[in-house]
Amino acid sequence: MNHSETHKAGFVSIIGRPNAGKSTLMNCLVGERLSIITPKAQTTRHRVMGIINDPEFQIVYSDTPGVIEPKYELQKSMMRFVDFSLEDADMILWVLDVKDPEDHALVLQRLNNVEVPVLLVLNKIDLSTQEEIDALVEKWKAEFPKADSILAVSALKNFNSDMVLKWVLSHLPQHPPFYDKDELTDKPERFFASEIFREKIFKNYSKEIPYSSEVLIESFKDQKDLLRIQAVIIVERDSQKGIVIGQGGEALKRTATQARKSMEEFFGKKVFLETFVKVEPDWRSKEFYLRQFGYKLD
Repeated sequence: MNHSETHKAGFVSIIGRPNAGKSTLMNCLVGERLSIITPKAQTTRHRVMGIINDPEFQIVYSDTPGVIEPKYELQKSMMRFVDFSLEDADMILWVLDVKDPEDHALVLQRLNNVEVPVLLVLNKIDLSTQEEIDALVEKWKAEFPKADSILAVSALKNFNSDMVLKWVLSHLPQHPPFYDKDELTDKPERFFASEIFREKIFKNYSKEIPYSSEVLIESFKDQKDLLRIQAVIIVERDSQKGIVIGQGGEALKRTATQARKSMEEFFGKKVFLETFVKVEPDWRSKEFYLRQFGYKLD
């Protein structure tokens, strides 16, 4: 039998509430830092694919925004990414933070309509006792009998992620690869430059700044030994622009320096980064900007 007839490939969607550890799990499974991670909720805004290639198989993981009740247009677009990822999934990893007491109704609502196998991943078990974990497994067996299996993991500590991979491989359908075997993700390099910068904004600013800002990469020039990147930080109000820049430009300088260093690590070469800050009032609710920033899929 030739190799192409036995090759397996499929789409695996990772869903859950904000801050459940979905991005950490995907990065752990892919072995690359593709999704940004911060302690704040709702860091992931797009559907980010991470691809694992092997001569025998190809797994296409989708990290998705945390499931919430959307309050404005940007959040509605984020929830559409979640729904699209469920539509083409061959299987689903539902990541649940063991310490999250919140109601999971919005996730369950979506999962009740799916026909593909679902693995319930109880994450952050390094924060729990064995008794608590056993009790949670029993609770979810009763509350979500649809789960094909339940696994307790710590994505942060890379504990039991091999069991997740084993489960995925056992459910992977026979199919030729969907992407070239040397591809790691479906996103272009400038997307990652923007995400790396956004991660630093989430880490350096508090309150509404991370949620009201977006990073637009206006120019991305890949020269022999240097990447020249022009980034524009978009905020909604003049007062936010002042906070982002900081006194004497210090806050922006610090954030941009951190972003540049992380970009150099990610891209493996020197980066020359120019940064500007621009005010676009209420961009999160305006069709034009959401389209420009890649949040509209139609």
